Amino acid sequence: MTEITQLLQAASQGDRKAADLVVSQLYGELQRLARQRMRLSGSVTLLDTTALVHEAWLRLAGAQAKSFPDRRHFLAYAARVMRNVVIDVVRARRAERRGGDQLELTLNTAVIEMGPQSDDSILRIHEALDELAEVEPRLAQVVEMRYFGGLLEQEIAEALGVTERTVQRDWQKARLFLSISLKD
Repeated sequence: MTEITQLLQAASQGDRKAADLVVSQLYGELQRLARQRMRLSGSVTLLDTTALVHEAWLRLAGAQAKSFPDRRHFLAYAARVMRNVVIDVVRARRAERRGGDQLELTLNTAVIEMGPQSDDSILRIHEALDELAEVEPRLAQVVEMRYFGGLLEQEIAEALGVTERTVQRDWQKARLFLSISLKD
């Protein structure tokens, strides 16, 4: 059992020092996730990577008795929390201005090279992911980890306990579902 896994187990039992140690040891990886998220959202959120990591940590620390079996599960959950932080910021900004044109959105495997997205695009993806999660929760997790978290197929497979080929098939199915949902 790795040191991170032991710290995660101690943190799940309420050890605040262990939780702080996990974040300090994984801070670089959390920064990488935040940079990925910020690159996709551009200046839409008005957050920087440090603010996103810290806001995510505040939410992670507030999660009651959340247990993570290993580093990958923790990072996958952190990616989800970062997604929620960005969505909350976008919703708050949108509530302030109430309007704007909806832009056409294409979700594909070249997502890393995509430029910044608008508030509406991010919210449309979020809503489509929620619909997907109701039908196929694992497909939504794959999209979340890959699109929002920037995890590799191998990392996703390990976190979900499936093969890389299963992750590839899930990614294809999810892309199809989302492309249909986003056209509506």
